[in-house]
Amino acid sequence: MGGFFGVASQRDCVLDIFFGVDYHSHLGTRRGGMLMYDREHGFQRQIHNIENTPFRTKFEKDLPEFQGCSGIGCISDTDPQPLLVRSHLGLYALTTIGIINNAEELVGRYFSDHGHQFMAMGSGKVNQTELVAALINQKDDLVSGILHAQEMIDGSMTVLVLTQDGIIAARDRLGRLPVLIGKSEDGYCVSFESFAYRKLGYEDAYELGPREIVKMTAEGFETLSPAGKEMKICAFLWTYYGYPNSNYEGVNVELMRYRNGQILAREDKARGFDSERLDYIAGVPDSGVPHAIGYANAGTVPFARPFIKYTPTWPRSFMPTNQKIRNEVAKMKQIPVPELIEGKKLLFVDDSIVRGTQLHETVDFLYESGAEEVHMRSACPPIMYGCKYLNFSSSNSDMELLARRTVQELEGDEGQEHLDEYADANTERGQCMLKTICEKFGFSSLGYQSLNGLLEAIGMDRDKVCTYCWNGKG
Repeated sequence: MGGFFGVASQRDCVLDIFFGVDYHSHLGTRRGGMLMYDREHGFQRQIHNIENTPFRTKFEKDLPEFQGCSGIGCISDTDPQPLLVRSHLGLYALTTIGIINNAEELVGRYFSDHGHQFMAMGSGKVNQTELVAALINQKDDLVSGILHAQEMIDGSMTVLVLTQDGIIAARDRLGRLPVLIGKSEDGYCVSFESFAYRKLGYEDAYELGPREIVKMTAEGFETLSPAGKEMKICAFLWTYYGYPNSNYEGVNVELMRYRNGQILAREDKARGFDSERLDYIAGVPDSGVPHAIGYANAGTVPFARPFIKYTPTWPRSFMPTNQKIRNEVAKMKQIPVPELIEGKKLLFVDDSIVRGTQLHETVDFLYESGAEEVHMRSACPPIMYGCKYLNFSSSNSDMELLARRTVQELEGDEGQEHLDEYADANTERGQCMLKTICEKFGFSSLGYQSLNGLLEAIGMDRDKVCTYCWNGKG
């Protein structure tokens, strides 16, 4: 995934960029970047690796070197960026969020002659932001170039461009991610997360529609290319990776998660599950907690925190690439509260169940700590497809997903033709999948939120919400 923040102001805005980007650190763990523009000193840029050190720590020492009344910055889980681009369109800076599934095809199709070359990353792949710049530069102006790039890309692409006279923001073609504009007495900002600019003294000004392109200066903003009619915003914004204080399309993340938990409890009750015999309702920290609060609020069983995630020395940004070490780190973060575990019947709500690796470790840890029963609930439906529109999942194959892997184990290739049935707990196949996962993980019971329940919790027109990872319909 990734996040971005940009400012065009009448005053120096280095600190706004610094804090605004830092407030997007929950969206990425690999690279951070800041790029400022000052009329006297031109463009200034710095990019750091943030895999083992938070953005703020890495960039604090750079602040004295930055100055300017406009700038952009990003947190990236993919490429080093922002990039500074010189072309027939002039000198501009570029940062992107998204995924390009057809990157190799685009390079071969458009840039195979001897006049083009790309700087390869360590993996040998092309920096996707550089590829976006090359596509933009095929046209005679930035707006036409951005539209061209978005049309050519299989996936999605949200773009911020910093020029000498302002910032151009472009939401991806189907609005899978949010782009919001805030305003203050001194200027305007553009952001992925709305809470980031509110905390910095900006107030809501505008939310771009899908495909819309807006130019922003210290004096105001204007639409350069109108919004499209079709939108497919990612539902995972609310269930998992969006920050609790943020709003997307007018829907607050924290409140959606409370509603989602309440609906999950309602559906459990309709299926005959007796939650009243439990001792506590709990959330798998951190993003499972609000879903669990909603679940607990729907009944009389109290909410509790049987284990706490220890983060002071294990920040989220510490994400080793070795899966074995990652699992060990996840285990080290889990600190039990024995009085809330020993001899207790517990129901945990997690935001989602993807591969299930760390969840297996969590359940073992709870039983080792003395739990009598561990019931597990997922705040979203079984994940059947790896996302092909946004870069927030590193799955190399759909068979890495717990639900798909279980289907394959149960029925082989034939089962892959009945994924809708397996995703529905009311069918024989759905019940069989739940029973198999329960036995494998040692759950006392397992339940997933239904797709209808999830969409009800979001509360938007369901045709405007992307549900690809659950039903293959993007």
